[in-house]
Amino acid sequence: MFKKGVLFIKLLLSIIFFTSLLFLLSGCWDRVEVNDLAIVTAAAIDNKEKNIEISLQIFIPKSISSGGQGGGGGGGASGNPVTMVVSQSGINLADALSKLQADLPRKIFWGQCKVFIFGEKRAKEGILDELDFLLRQPEPRERSYVFVSKGKAKEILELQPNLERDSADTIKEIVEFDSGIKVTLKDLDEMLNGDAQTAILPYLKIATEKIKKKSYPYPKITGSAIFKKDKMIGDISVKETRGILWLRNEIKNYTVTIEGKNRKGILSIYPVTAKVDLTPYIRGENWIMKIKIETEGTVIQNNTNFNLANPNDLKLVEKALTDEIKKRIELVLPKIQNELEADVVGFAKKFHRKYPKQWNKVSQHWDEVFPNIKLNYDFKGHIRREGYITKPTKLTVEEGD
Repeated sequence: MFKKGVLFIKLLLSIIFFTSLLFLLSGCWDRVEVNDLAIVTAAAIDNKEKNIEISLQIFIPKSISSGGQGGGGGGGASGNPVTMVVSQSGINLADALSKLQADLPRKIFWGQCKVFIFGEKRAKEGILDELDFLLRQPEPRERSYVFVSKGKAKEILELQPNLERDSADTIKEIVEFDSGIKVTLKDLDEMLNGDAQTAILPYLKIATEKIKKKSYPYPKITGSAIFKKDKMIGDISVKETRGILWLRNEIKNYTVTIEGKNRKGILSIYPVTAKVDLTPYIRGENWIMKIKIETEGTVIQNNTNFNLANPNDLKLVEKALTDEIKKRIELVLPKIQNELEADVVGFAKKFHRKYPKQWNKVSQHWDEVFPNIKLNYDFKGHIRREGYITKPTKLTVEEGD
């Protein structure tokens, strides 16, 4: 009788154990199939009267046949577009998205969204609420790139590119090719919550190219949008943006072209790499930033009569290289210091780290301190190697006459 009781208890425990396993294995009961998802590749946020308009670029699965992609104009195998753009407006982003979801037969999925674009009007009014909403959601990726568009952001999404699958891919490839500043959702959040509470975003516009009397619109980065707190206060050009990239130590594989002036001709150096060091000093009431940049590069084209085997000529070219980079930096610093008064370079962070006590006294009115920071420059340029030809062709011909 005792043995039967033990067996019964063992059997009962086994049943309870295996039943509990069934609960553990039932974790996919609410799984959403891919065929039930509206996959977002890009999003645009604009003003619409007093409301917010959200536009989503959504992938069209049926546009891609089993034979793979083909055709031009951003189309699939049939030549048709592979994305569609849908829009809705609401009192805020959550309201607009709720209405948009009600219009779609599939669940909105943010996991593949590569690009977020704010329209210029929306950016000037402030993007804090929208940024807060996107960062609170589990699906939008923090490493998605963020842009500002000249005009309506929705119009950028509606473009049908010639090379890439859609406009989102086009914009993503442009910025990853180091064309301008590169900012993700996470970067933007960190900048706006940093010491200076400023931000810089790539500035997009729709450009056109004519081929055989037909115009083709395409997205183009035309500089950068500058933010104070969460509002856009102005913009800078492509050349000025390069100066910011130098100061932020984000310049990569850049070509510098130098005119020979009295030597005539042009000399090109690539890639130009740099080591940037920003060192803050406080001397009495003076706040000083020492900007030290060491650059080096390789001459890839030389149709001047500079002979780089000659130490004197080499020094002249290296000085021309440093002067050219200094010119780019001196082009943008007066604008961000005196006109925009927006520390998008990161001076505030440098002073905060080195002089925490002094920083705490000025942190609430950094906008007043930043324009008065004195700048000291220390630039050095180095030509890494001359190339296979010691003397340029032009110099050789002149010596033979």
